[in-house]
Amino acid sequence: MMQMQINNPIVVATLFFSLFGCNSKQIPGQPDSVSPYFNQEWAKNTIWDDGQAEIAKYKATRIVYGKLRSYEYTYILVKEVFNKEFGVKTDDYSRADLFPVMKVNKFCSFETKAYPYHYLTSVFFERDKVDKAYKLTNTSQEWCGNTAKSFTRKDRHFLFEFMSYWDGQGNGSMKIDHTPMFEDQLSYSLRSLNFEDGLSFEAPIYPSQINSRATKPVVINSKFTVTLVSVHSGLSKNDSDTTKAWKVHVENEEESSSDYWFDRTYPNAMLKMESSDGRSLVLDSLYRDAYWAHE
Repeated sequence: MMQMQINNPIVVATLFFSLFGCNSKQIPGQPDSVSPYFNQEWAKNTIWDDGQAEIAKYKATRIVYGKLRSYEYTYILVKEVFNKEFGVKTDDYSRADLFPVMKVNKFCSFETKAYPYHYLTSVFFERDKVDKAYKLTNTSQEWCGNTAKSFTRKDRHFLFEFMSYWDGQGNGSMKIDHTPMFEDQLSYSLRSLNFEDGLSFEAPIYPSQINSRATKPVVINSKFTVTLVSVHSGLSKNDSDTTKAWKVHVENEEESSSDYWFDRTYPNAMLKMESSDGRSLVLDSLYRDAYWAHE
């Protein structure tokens, strides 16, 4: 057999990656290590072009000051058009720098013995990037003070800007790795999984930012596992009514975990969420509405 000798190092490298690159295991956290598990066309369905928002209201729990608090949590999903200059919803649709985004707004308010808490979280995604947040903001207000946090993707990093009332934090900004997902995006991003019973993958995530702290997020390595299960949807008033749903179990390296249940039919609404730290959500109502058009 004729043997071919190649001395050009560029050619050697090209041959190596063409032969072995597709079989190499991608490292969790690299830009494309998670994307293949998601349907990047998920948000392009025409349902999002009807000029209305999806409004999901959940019966929720959260532990605050050692006590389990019950309250209502509202999730809003709607398509918007951003401009690149300011990274916000545009007022001028003749601009040349426009691009479509999907906005997820999460709002809740709950009482403690002395005073209420208010959280509003907004997560934005480019319409064809369902697993990569473009921008995340969170604000918290309670009697101790205000905190505002913003994470905006800038090329190879997130720009983290914050204003906090906590000592040692105050006002500031820093760059953080852009490759992890945020826990607060999972209620949206996991809806777009290429669901399959037994699907499993690993990915780094940042813990939930729905709090008043403004410390640098610490990356947590997590394992995601998908199974098909029976679940009570919460929309039925009959406790014996169950439906088949996709369950996504998220096991974190720090021994915390969470479970998400999604409807099997598009648009794969989140039916439930339970976390090992006491947070939970059960879907109570789901409808479409142009909420901004009302008084």
